[in-house]
Parts: sequence; structure tokens; C-alpha cells
Amino acid sequence: MSGLGFEHVFKPGGAPGASTLLLLHGTGGDEHDLVGLGRQLAPGAALLSPRGKVLENGMPRFFRRLAVGQLDIPDLLARTDELAEFVAGAARDYDRDPQRIVAVGLSNGANIAASLLLRRPEVLRGAALLRPMLPYEPEQAPDLAGTDVLVAAGERDPYSPREQVERLVEILRDAGADVQAHVEPGAGHGLTNADLVRTAGWTRALVE
Repeated sequence: MSGLGFEHVFKPGGAPGASTLLLLHGTGGDEHDLVGLGRQLAPGAALLSPRGKVLENGMPRFFRRLAVGQLDIPDLLARTDELAEFVAGAARDYDRDPQRIVAVGLSNGANIAASLLLRRPEVLRGAALLRPMLPYEPEQAPDLAGTDVLVAAGERDPYSPREQVERLVEILRDAGADVQAHVEPGAGHGLTNADLVRTAGWTRALVE
């Protein structure tokens, strides 16, 4: 459906006070990509899944990049604010608790979820960052006390350098977040079954 500034899918689940998963797809995905995964991760949660508004060679993304691994930071910051406003509006319009929104982001979606944590920490109760990189060094440390974060990296991921992932985890922990970080041995940028099992356990413990 359209509205609130983004093409998106909303799937109700549980009472209005129950958690909502904010599903953020990777490059080339759309608002339908992670709905099945979201339902598997948290059967009782509502699902909110927007489509990224930037096109790169026809593939949707949540923000521009100048090259692989080189992000357009001004665009990313503006898109982060835009997404934060969408989430707030969706919580209001769909009668969801704005204090119980948990992001599940994959690749490009993980990076904008990380940016939400760093720039708009009030938006998310927690976030599962699947194959993220450090989007930028924040100018001011956010207050992430009470925020739970899962970081799932691949040992051989060519798009998420190990040092960037480690720096992201360090920044989040220094900001007060409770971070569970795991590097999947031998894995690349794609998710493994072990990633999915770990993410499901983390998500259900947080939202149910």
C-alpha cells in the first residue's frame, strides 16, 4: 500500500500494545521481501515493511551510495530522518506502541537501521542488524540505554569489513546498548540457517 511517504506493507499482529517488527530489505528488495521472515521470527508481532525510495540501476535501496562501500552520507542522514518520521506516523495510524518497535534490517536495510540507532535512537526499542557495516561515525554519541541490538556478521563478507563491524559494535556498546554480536564462520554476505535460528531466538526473547 502507499501512504505515509513510503510504499509499504503492514500486517497486524497481537494487541495494539504488542511489538512491531520494522522490516528493512537489502538492495534490490522491496516491501514484500522480508514479510515471511518477519512472521517466522515473531509470529505474534505486527509487521511494518517499507520499500526503499532510492533506485540504483532500478534496484530499490534506502539511501544512495557513491560506490560499493562508499555511502552518500548527506543522503543517508536525510533518508534516516525521513524513515524515522514514517515509523512514527505508521505507529500512530496503525495504533501501534511506538516504544515497542524493533527493526530487522538486512544489508542496506541493516545500515539504515544502524543509522536510526545512531541518529534517531528514540525510534527503536531494538534492532537486528544482519550483515551491517558502520554507516558513519556519529558526531554525538546517542543514548541507547535500554536498547537491545543483535549484530550478525559473516566471516568472509566482502561488503562488510570486519573492522567496520567491530567499530559499529564498539560504538553501540559505548552508547549503552545491550549488543549481542556474532561472526558466522565461513559465511559471506548471505545469511545462513544458523543466522536465522540465532535471529529468531533473539527476536522472540525481545518481543514476546
